[in-house]
Amino acid sequence: MAAAIIRTLTLVLLLVAAGLGPSSAAETFRTDRLTIETASGGKFGFTIELAETPRQMAQGLMFRQSLEPDAGMLFVLPKEQPMSMWMKNTFIPLDMVFIGAGGVIVNIHENAVPQSLDTISSAGPVHAVLEIGGGMAKRLGIHAGDRVIHKSLPAQ
Repeated sequence: MAAAIIRTLTLVLLLVAAGLGPSSAAETFRTDRLTIETASGGKFGFTIELAETPRQMAQGLMFRQSLEPDAGMLFVLPKEQPMSMWMKNTFIPLDMVFIGAGGVIVNIHENAVPQSLDTISSAGPVHAVLEIGGGMAKRLGIHAGDRVIHKSLPAQ
């Protein structure tokens, strides 16, 4: 519990340090493609924005009014670690896909509630987090143990 609080406070401090809010200049993100391969044989492509810097990670998908069904944002962490996020200033429901070693999905938090301050955590150390539209993981049959393929995720 204490570790989750510390991670949440770290995110809050990143937001404050970055000066992010509706009136601040929005970050721009590099775009790319990734694929999710499911155990049942499905292959699903997404156009993603990459959140690579602390400022980009702090902004994420905040203040967005919509997200295309095949779009998302990939948060690439500098090293594998437990990760917690929240939905403050995020106006659309999201599925958070926590990705561990080898691109394997550790866990999925479905339909994160817009504007919620609740902490959403990985079930273990992760290398990245993929945010996609709320309900998309269930709709496509994406589950823990499936694999995300992207060049920023270390192969195993």
